[in-house]
Amino acid sequence: MKNLFLLAFVLISATTFAQDDPEWGTMKNNTLTMKEIAPVWPGCSGSESEKDKCFNQKLTQHIVKNFKYPMDEYKKNIQGRVVVDFVINEQGNVEVKNVTGGNKGLQDAARANIEKIPTLQPGMMGGKPRAIKMSVPFNFKTNK
Repeated sequence: MKNLFLLAFVLISATTFAQDDPEWGTMKNNTLTMKEIAPVWPGCSGSESEKDKCFNQKLTQHIVKNFKYPMDEYKKNIQGRVVVDFVINEQGNVEVKNVTGGNKGLQDAARANIEKIPTLQPGMMGGKPRAIKMSVPFNFKTNK
C-alpha cells in the first residue's frame, strides 16, 4: 500500500510538472547546436580531423615558403613577434583584419605572407558558407 501511494505521488508530480511548460516538446525553448566545419586547403581530403591536420601542414608550408624578412629590419637587427588576425570569408578568400606587434616593416611582411594564401573551400556552419576567424603569429629573429 505504501509503495502504491508513493507511485501515485510520483506520477501526479511528473504529470503536473510536465504540464507547467506549454512549450515542452517544441524547438522554441531548445538551443540547436550546429557543428562548424573549418576551411579546407586545396588538395586536402579525408575526414574532418584529416582535413584539419592537412590544413595546418599546408598553412605552415605556405608561411615557410613565402617568409621574407624585410632587408632593412634585418640589417638593423629589428626583431619581434607579429600577429596577423584574418578571416577566411564565405568565398574562401583571405581578409586581413588586424596586424599587431613589431614595427611597420615586420607587419607589412607578415601581412603580405597571409595575403598570398590561395582561395580555400570556405568554412561551413549548418550547411552554409561562413566566415571563419583565424590568427597566425610570426616570430622575426635575426640570430645576430
